[in-house]
Amino acid sequence: MKVLLLEPGQLAKEADIPHELSEMQRVVGGTIQAIYPFPEQAAVICNDEGLLLGLPLNRVIDTGIVVAGICFICGLGEEDFTDLPPDLMERFKERYYWPRQFIRVNGKLFALPYDPETRG
Repeated sequence: MKVLLLEPGQLAKEADIPHELSEMQRVVGGTIQAIYPFPEQAAVICNDEGLLLGLPLNRVIDTGIVVAGICFICGLGEEDFTDLPPDLMERFKERYYWPRQFIRVNGKLFALPYDPETRG
């Protein structure tokens, strides 16, 4: 299944993962949770307990949801997850390409994009 893989501290990248529940769970490191924040036929698949487990913060999804740990964006079929269509792959890759540095200031959380290759 062709997905957009989002890892904390890493640039977004296209990946091909087996279309099996156990493999999706392996990628995110635990029980999966599907989030449907987009008007397009796409979902964010993440670790259901990522925040509770204290996994590193990853990205802020459009709806303001903070995802912790590794996640991926895939397409939606009629009854199952499927390949992310090429047009959505490009759109989401552009939107979520840069990892985020999370900073708390006066009780508010800010997510700032950065280039992990020049961070020292």
